[in-house]
Amino acid sequence: MKRLVSWILALSCLVLMAGQGFAATRFLSIGTGPVGGTYYPVGATMAKIWTDRVPDLKATAQSTGGTRNNIQLMGKGEAEVIFADGLYYDAYNGRGHYKDNPQTFLRALVPLYPEAVHILIAKGSKIRTLQDLKGKRVSVGAVGGSVSLTANQVFRAVGINPAKDITLFNLGHAESVQAFSNRQIDAAFTVGAIGIASVVEPTTLGLVDFLDVPDGVVQRLVAETPYYAPLTIPAGSYKGQDKPVKTFSSPNILAVDKKLDAALAYRLTKELFAHKPELVAVSARMSALSPEGVAAIRIPLHVGARRYFEEIGVLPRKK
Repeated sequence: MKRLVSWILALSCLVLMAGQGFAATRFLSIGTGPVGGTYYPVGATMAKIWTDRVPDLKATAQSTGGTRNNIQLMGKGEAEVIFADGLYYDAYNGRGHYKDNPQTFLRALVPLYPEAVHILIAKGSKIRTLQDLKGKRVSVGAVGGSVSLTANQVFRAVGINPAKDITLFNLGHAESVQAFSNRQIDAAFTVGAIGIASVVEPTTLGLVDFLDVPDGVVQRLVAETPYYAPLTIPAGSYKGQDKPVKTFSSPNILAVDKKLDAALAYRLTKELFAHKPELVAVSARMSALSPEGVAAIRIPLHVGARRYFEEIGVLPRKK
């Protein structure tokens, strides 16, 4: 009988230990962007890096509408890590779309790369200036993304009322390409790294040309939005693009909730820089990933991430 009792106790301990091991697994959801953009494939690679190298962690990338949608998901506890363009600054500080509703849970984890604002127009259209978009059919990005906010800023800067003067389409990257192919839209705004698939595809197919953003408009936008910067897309960046394109850019980051465990945030940050070549293999834009980029981040760093940047000497240690 004693032997039976001992066997039962031992079995119970094994079951309990197995249950504890299962419970110790941490699940991490990464909010990225629409399929066809840069965020999603890079996010999937980050998920693999973290899952393979951080003990007891299972990370997954989810396709989303982009930055605005990602911030919503994090606010609802449905994403622990998100890709975010410069809209993160407005969100944290309660500006613009987030007026009187600051998203103070946001913390920066890692600086990524600048994203260019691409304004595409249908090949053969008579659109020559931003003002010519008036009365046209324009895609302004997926529902929940921040592309529509950027597009609206551009419209206002040139005196266009998007609610009255534009037929708006909320199309993601892949859907905009298809709409150009079917002649359903006249123009589209796309925000992403130079070389983004949703611009490579329609230029390769000969469906679109580019529209410049004049210097005066860029200066106006930069003056009202601290995280914008002038940018020129070099000639030859896309097939058929034989001259430079004047536009502006918005930097992006990985962001996390301030409640994320500090030790985990430190490890996530460290592993990304340690395995940068895997990210560059997915997108050449990730070659811009650099610890020194942390100086340009405009919201507080997560304490765990800050520990990493202090450790490697990029930031001074707090006393």
